[in-house]
Amino acid sequence: MYAQASAKIELPSYLPHQSPAPVFEGPATPVNFFTAGAEIYAQGEKAGALYQVEFGAVRIYRLLADGRRQISAFHLAGETFGFEADATHHFFAEAINATGVRVFRAPSGTDMSRQLLPLALKGLTRAQEHLLVLGRQNAIERVAAFLVEMSERQGGLRQVELPMSRNDIGDYLGLTIETVSRVFTRLKEKGVIRLLSLRSIEILKRDTLLAMGE
Repeated sequence: MYAQASAKIELPSYLPHQSPAPVFEGPATPVNFFTAGAEIYAQGEKAGALYQVEFGAVRIYRLLADGRRQISAFHLAGETFGFEADATHHFFAEAINATGVRVFRAPSGTDMSRQLLPLALKGLTRAQEHLLVLGRQNAIERVAAFLVEMSERQGGLRQVELPMSRNDIGDYLGLTIETVSRVFTRLKEKGVIRLLSLRSIEILKRDTLLAMGE
């Protein structure tokens, strides 16, 4: 499913080079390297492990009956994913770009409830916040709330890295790629953000962006 690489990978300057705190105590597990678009696990596969992003980014999604893709979450460096309520994965997990992931498997018979409860609660909170964003009628409100969330998850910095594509953002927010691109352009024209590149923005008017996303 995943491959390990011994070659040295240069991390982008905005990614932390210090390894995130491990999910479980014990010997460090090796980093598994995934190329852009590589599948980490598939919907319907057996669950039982937790995955921690060392660098890069991961998208969690499901394919709908009509073939459309619905992204339910993005995970950045230091974040953990793969927690399931039962023994089966209900979504696909895929590397957005060159990504390093540590896989943690609890020893048989080990009580992991203390470690799993915070992860479950955090996942529930993010799912609820995502539903609130999807419930907004205005595309600008959805994109603004998304950019504020991404900024907060990167330490509240003015410069926000967006490893995902505009298409990914659209599938996450329930918008078309054309709508997402138009909203980015409109926010730029209003002086709320500066488009540094396709995958990086600078927030110029944070209070305005916050107000738009409320």
